[in-house]
Amino acid sequence: MWARLTVAAGLRAPRESLLRVTGAGCAGKFLRERRDFSTEAPLKKTPLFDFHRHHGGKMVDFAGWSMPVQYKDSHIASHTHTREHCSIFDVSHMLQTKIHGKDRVKFMESLVVADIAELKDNQGTLTLFTNEKGGIIDDLIVTKTDQGYLYVVSNAGCADKDSAHMKAKLAEYKAAGFDVDLEFIDEALVALQGPIMAQVLQAGLKGDLSKLTFMSSTLVTVFGIPDCRVTRCGYTGEDGVEISVPRSKVVELAEKLLSNSEVKLAGLGARDSLRLEAGLCLYGNDIDETTTPVEASLVWTIGKRRRQTKDFPGADIIIPQIKAKTARRRVGLVSTGPPVRQHTPILSPAGQVIGEVTSGCPSPCLRKNIAMGYVDAAFAKNGTAIQVEIRKKTVPATVTKMPFVPTNYYSG
Repeated sequence: MWARLTVAAGLRAPRESLLRVTGAGCAGKFLRERRDFSTEAPLKKTPLFDFHRHHGGKMVDFAGWSMPVQYKDSHIASHTHTREHCSIFDVSHMLQTKIHGKDRVKFMESLVVADIAELKDNQGTLTLFTNEKGGIIDDLIVTKTDQGYLYVVSNAGCADKDSAHMKAKLAEYKAAGFDVDLEFIDEALVALQGPIMAQVLQAGLKGDLSKLTFMSSTLVTVFGIPDCRVTRCGYTGEDGVEISVPRSKVVELAEKLLSNSEVKLAGLGARDSLRLEAGLCLYGNDIDETTTPVEASLVWTIGKRRRQTKDFPGADIIIPQIKAKTARRRVGLVSTGPPVRQHTPILSPAGQVIGEVTSGCPSPCLRKNIAMGYVDAAFAKNGTAIQVEIRKKTVPATVTKMPFVPTNYYSG
């Protein structure tokens, strides 16, 4: 089970953009389809591309970017190192946006389900772009900075769609006389994740990192590099930060972080299995424009005030679902035996198809198979015995609360 795993697009790429790659040592499913390079544009490169190659990174096509899926260490070793020590992930391909103007909060709330107005300065939140049918266009983090702008990080695989979505709404707001502007920033983004993250990063900061709690952000000098935005968040379930840094300085930052012997580089493979253990969604697999926040068990992202005002896209569909429930729900699953993969049918004890797996892999920490998927609401209760169909054989599974591995977010 552990010898021949497949690579996942660990940073939430659209489902249709993925290609199966075997033997890459990663707990996931697919990578981007092979391209005809004679007719398509070459892959984009982050400012760390040469750095990755120098350090033995195995580069793959992810959402049109050449990204490291793993390095010299195996996927399992990289995953475990992140859980026990600290790892660096290059996430520079993600879309970073600043929203300026006195009407920036009103503008953002016209697109997402969160209560942005209630955020304190330098506080962020996970939220969702939704469409008028209640579907999820993308998941993103919005931070209300004390610098007079909102800082937004959204998925690489949805970058074109998200930027077009925001530009279209901006045109509406401009035409109506509102004061708001978009700035798509071309900076690098590095995630430092793991239980010793604070120890590693504190060595390069003058301020006290213990004051920076989960989902809070600050503009600071990091290892002598000014104007870095450090946000305490991540996609692994561990304590961590994402550091937005000038492109010209990101190699310097990575080298200084790696000078600590307990820090290693990690790729998309480990990122995917880490996020699945943490019960975090992969856009395009676990959520998309056909799933609502209620179906996806993401009701907590909808601000209480927003539930009352019902003034976000799709509110007329989403809000009634909160009380009336939905026909299907996203749940966690555990099983033994063969690994459970995306599109695996989920069956009732009687053998009736009741849903489908959206993400699955063997858990390096738990040494059992974990997965998430959508099932008929009648089977969504934790502890419910169900089955999964693997190679035309049924395997027992159990609906399980997520996260599968306890998260270690820092709350102070």
